[in-house]
Amino acid sequence: MDNITIRDDFIKLGQALKLAGFVSSGIEAKIVVQDGEVKVNGETDTRRGRKLYTGDIFEYNGQQVMVNKA
Repeated sequence: MDNITIRDDFIKLGQALKLAGFVSSGIEAKIVVQDGEVKVNGETDTRRGRKLYTGDIFEYNGQQVMVNKA
C-alpha cells in the first residue's frame, strides 16, 4: 500500500487521485469517480469532493493509498 502526505486536515478525493499519480487532471478524476471506479475505505464513492482524512484509504485500479498527515 502506498501513502500520500497532506499538510491540511483533509484532502478532496479528486485532489488525492492526482497527488497519488492515478490521474493527470481534475477532469480525469471526475470521470473515474463518477463512473464508480474509486473506493474509499472499501466502499465505492462517486463524490469527487469527498473529504479524506488521516487514516482514510482510497483505491483505484487495484492500488490502495493511505492518507497521512505531515
